[in-house]
Amino acid sequence: MPFSLTAVKIGVATRPARPRRISILGATGSIGESTLDLIGRDPPAYRVVALTGGQNVARLAELAILHRAELAVIADPSRYADLHTALAGTGIEAGAGHEALLDAASRPADWVMAAIVGAAGLKPTLQAVRQGTSTALANKECLVSAGAIFMAEVARANTILLPVDSEHSAAMQIMAGAPKERIERICLTASGGPFRGWSREQMAEARPEQALNHPNWSMGPKVTIDSATLMNKGLELLEAHHLFSLAPSQLDVITHPQSIVHCLVYLSDGAVLAQMSCPDMRTPIAYSLAWPERMHVPTKRLDLAEIGALTFEAPDMERFPALRVAKEVLAAGGSAGTVLNAANEVAVEAFLAKRIGFLAIAALVETALEKSDDLAKLSPQNVDDVLAIDSETRLRATALLGRFA
Repeated sequence: MPFSLTAVKIGVATRPARPRRISILGATGSIGESTLDLIGRDPPAYRVVALTGGQNVARLAELAILHRAELAVIADPSRYADLHTALAGTGIEAGAGHEALLDAASRPADWVMAAIVGAAGLKPTLQAVRQGTSTALANKECLVSAGAIFMAEVARANTILLPVDSEHSAAMQIMAGAPKERIERICLTASGGPFRGWSREQMAEARPEQALNHPNWSMGPKVTIDSATLMNKGLELLEAHHLFSLAPSQLDVITHPQSIVHCLVYLSDGAVLAQMSCPDMRTPIAYSLAWPERMHVPTKRLDLAEIGALTFEAPDMERFPALRVAKEVLAAGGSAGTVLNAANEVAVEAFLAKRIGFLAIAALVETALEKSDDLAKLSPQNVDDVLAIDSETRLRATALLGRFA
């Protein structure tokens, strides 16, 4: 079943009669590594079916051997021989390429972590959803690019969809005890990233290594850059719109530099509910892994006396226009989210390659949206339609790079 505000039942934690079958799509990324850290603390409770990675063959093989995976798949088909050699004699099956990723996602499992970054994770995640069990969603692009189509697949398969983003996990935890009709709005928190106190002039000179130096969270490069531009928060608004079936007017963002409060839910009686924890992705991952129960997680415990103060401020959308652009896309609907996501992936990749400056990320995305208004108005009927829009947008955004070099 898809996530329902009334679906959560808290029970007494007991070990299942058999180990839970677990697959992790994107095992070598930060979310995948954190998930395996939790699983590795209680090996008898889990059976690792499949692990996938992008290009890091050595790390994927190491993780597969350590956790006794049945299958390991590298996304880059040219690395198959390297993976096969690294797993020789272990009994672990090796695979490579797109079809192998889909095979890994379709292997019978009780719980699948979908953590492949970007639009590349769309088809494998859908394949996992179609199993009709539990899918932990760490790939926000699935909902940003193909929200209506993706959620329809979730409902058709009767899959339990468990959000892993700290903000959406927090919202799920809070909303489990509140009737949907009593929820006025959800406010996601943003740390503000490494440039929260920087001027536009300073950000114009920002280098990738500075943008990757997040003050609170340890994340992969794509998500970290998105956090620095505040695009990450804009993408999360689109994600929340589809996850919780809320109108754009019911979704907002507030800057909270300490990253202790992850979400605020405003109720019709005037109450505001918050979920708090130290910034560690193992907390929301564990919530999805143990749902509907709770599990022990060796994270730092929150000490409010030690922190002393929690502060909040309105996001500055003049210095961080990416959030404004994403809000406009949320209001526009249609395929605008697909265009936004594709253009942003091109822009972030170009910034990391030092082809464009930091401020050019949002500028390029906004220009790509203007140049792709025809694509944004399309009504895709299936995933292939979405990926066609995604592909065409990438071509147009790439053609614009010279303007922002």
